[in-house]
Amino acid sequence: MLSVKQFRYGADNFSYILYGRKQAAAIDGGAGKEIIDFLNRQGLTLSLVTNTHRHSDHTQGNAYLLTATQAQFLDYPNLADNKEISLDGEKILIYRTPGHTDDSVCFHAGPALISGDTLFNGTIGNCFSGSLKNFYLSIRRLMALPDETIIYAGHDYVAASLAFARFLEPANRNIDRFGNSYDPAHVFSTMADERLINPYLRFNEEPILNVLKKRGLPCASEWERWESLMSIE
Repeated sequence: MLSVKQFRYGADNFSYILYGRKQAAAIDGGAGKEIIDFLNRQGLTLSLVTNTHRHSDHTQGNAYLLTATQAQFLDYPNLADNKEISLDGEKILIYRTPGHTDDSVCFHAGPALISGDTLFNGTIGNCFSGSLKNFYLSIRRLMALPDETIIYAGHDYVAASLAFARFLEPANRNIDRFGNSYDPAHVFSTMADERLINPYLRFNEEPILNVLKKRGLPCASEWERWESLMSIE
């Protein structure tokens, strides 16, 4: 099984290394120097550099890593949906998840999901693509993953995410339980956590349905519930 190393850079961005015994892949490698230092300490070879999407805060480390190593760059056209990448004989599965951007992808390796700005810990990304329907379908796809799936997001938005979740569901004690477990040195959640705290995975749950009804928002179908929830600020 591949291991995951999280690196914080900028105000709240995360880079990730997926690695086995000898090889590693960098995803959203803005923490370039720290990544190279880690690879050297661990005796790892950087084989792949790639991104969850092409926003500049996620791609800014590409040139540094590609110059410092012999790694191959995998851009969006080479990240086909359901494509499998092999690293030290272990598989990384690609999911195309349009919504935040048209070129958003997630990387699934063992229990770990590198979700970029599609799914955060406690919320989701903004719909910069303009397609709420695509975003809905992407989130529905991720919701089918097992409870033990570990969500490694593109940013640390935990404080704001939980504040909004409490605003919608003030009686949801799971939100505070998750907040009490937050560790800025290792930011993650499980899919089980997300089902309990993330309103954008809870749009079929009665508390969220009641919020939509009180606001007079359409909620007869699942799609209407999603669209209505996305309109709340």
